[in-house]
Amino acid sequence: MMFILQQVLQAPQQLQALASDTEADTDLMQQVLEESGKFVAEVVAPLNRDGDEIGAQWKDGAVTMPPGFREAYQAFWQAGWPALACAPEDGGQGLPAVLEATLYEMLSAANHGWTMAPGLLHGAYECIRHHASDELKATYLEKVATGEWLATMCLTEPHAGSDLGLCRTKAVPLPDGRHALSGTKIFISGGEHDLTDNIVHLVLARLPDSPPGPKGLSLFLVPKFYADGSRSAVVCERIEEKMGLHGSPTCVMRFDEAAAWIVGEPGKGLNAMFVMMNAARLHVGLQGIGLLEAAWQKADAYAKERRQMRAPGGSAKAGEADLIEQHPAVRRILDTQRAWIDAGRVMAYRTAVELDIARHHPEPQRREAAHRWCALVTPVLKAAWTDQAFHGASACLQVFGGHGYVREWGIEQIVRDSRVAMIYEGTNEIQAIDLLLRKTLADAGSGLLGLLDALDAELGESPQALRARAGLSRFAGFVRERLLPGTRSDSAAADLPQRLADDFLRAVAMLLMAWAWTRIGTTPGADTARWQGARAAFWLRVWPEFEMRMAMMDETLAA
Repeated sequence: MMFILQQVLQAPQQLQALASDTEADTDLMQQVLEESGKFVAEVVAPLNRDGDEIGAQWKDGAVTMPPGFREAYQAFWQAGWPALACAPEDGGQGLPAVLEATLYEMLSAANHGWTMAPGLLHGAYECIRHHASDELKATYLEKVATGEWLATMCLTEPHAGSDLGLCRTKAVPLPDGRHALSGTKIFISGGEHDLTDNIVHLVLARLPDSPPGPKGLSLFLVPKFYADGSRSAVVCERIEEKMGLHGSPTCVMRFDEAAAWIVGEPGKGLNAMFVMMNAARLHVGLQGIGLLEAAWQKADAYAKERRQMRAPGGSAKAGEADLIEQHPAVRRILDTQRAWIDAGRVMAYRTAVELDIARHHPEPQRREAAHRWCALVTPVLKAAWTDQAFHGASACLQVFGGHGYVREWGIEQIVRDSRVAMIYEGTNEIQAIDLLLRKTLADAGSGLLGLLDALDAELGESPQALRARAGLSRFAGFVRERLLPGTRSDSAAADLPQRLADDFLRAVAMLLMAWAWTRIGTTPGADTARWQGARAAFWLRVWPEFEMRMAMMDETLAA
């Protein structure tokens, strides 16, 4: 982690140039990484197995978390970890967003189920901070910033998943200025639990006489308990029985005329909620990286102990077996996942640095470029790295052979737990559509082309940059000469952009990885075996997907 932050990205230097982060030097980053790693390893990781095997338990509307979960969370917030990147005036520590990113990557690797609880906190904090009234901020902002109270994001309904415009939950005005919420929300992570004494629900609902569709939605805040100690009319009807992620209660929540306060302007609920959703999407991308890291670590450790057969050119004596890490088939699996993990870290950490630049850089042009980076890279991180978390964890299970399929070794839990990340916070198909339609075609490609130019400018003149630079140039030409004319043509089918979207996102992911591996490869100190195997695996086994995706898009446009 520190090599990428300090050597590859020069994150300390970039952040210290901002007035908000002048103290974010290498020593501080190293200290935070070490202390967070220690907390995760000693407090959170040991609870992972019980979280899966015992799980969250529902009874009569109450949810009891797995053994040790509450104690670990209380220690977590009291140590100040949720407040890491929140503003000091709100009870936070004011540290860079990238340190929060590294923390949540580690947490996701150690215990995905437990990490779901605080995972939405920073997004909820930003939502309340930017959109709530001063009265609501006075009651809720510091509690959420510090993590003393946890928060939920209540969007999905039985008939309204990706299409939130179909939401029916009602919000009827009350004489005291609040609104009575009535309806049912499903798939609510942490909707009920015993980790904290209160839970802050942020809920999309529809005011009377509001227009249909997404423009008729408003955002509301309703706590589990009000300031006077009375309980709101929010009920957890049940929790879902899931494929994985058993340590996180996925709740069906019923609102029985629950008194709530509006957050932001009427009809602008999605605008306010997108602050939370965008933070959640970066967090889910980090989940993907963390889960893949956990799978790789288990497989790598097993491959260093398990002996089977003679490997080509192996070192075992006659009649003995070599370690399976010496077999090419196993090395292929391990090195390919490592290629994804390390490139993912470069992109995710750089995105977190850009978040701080977007907020605090003195130059408007640089802030705009940072906003552009985050808008374009976040959906790629969310989609491509959660896809790889599942498929890569499955590949790592293969390293164990039959042992991987039994619960004892823990790798099958990662396969089960990782699958949902491809679905929640906007399915990966939705991310691809967002990237192509809203982030590329909507501005005639100017934002994306600007990002490609910026990536090219950072590659330098090393011969190692030739492949990445050629890919960036080819893709920019494709956008200008094929994609934009092809999708704007009068004869273009209405569904053409959506048929292109998945291939488009994957091609962008390959370019970002090529850029990341070029940055790593040209960094002093990256010429060791730790980096060389993964770098070679990227160019040999991952990068060819770029050509495949380009060919598929050409074929789709020509059809």
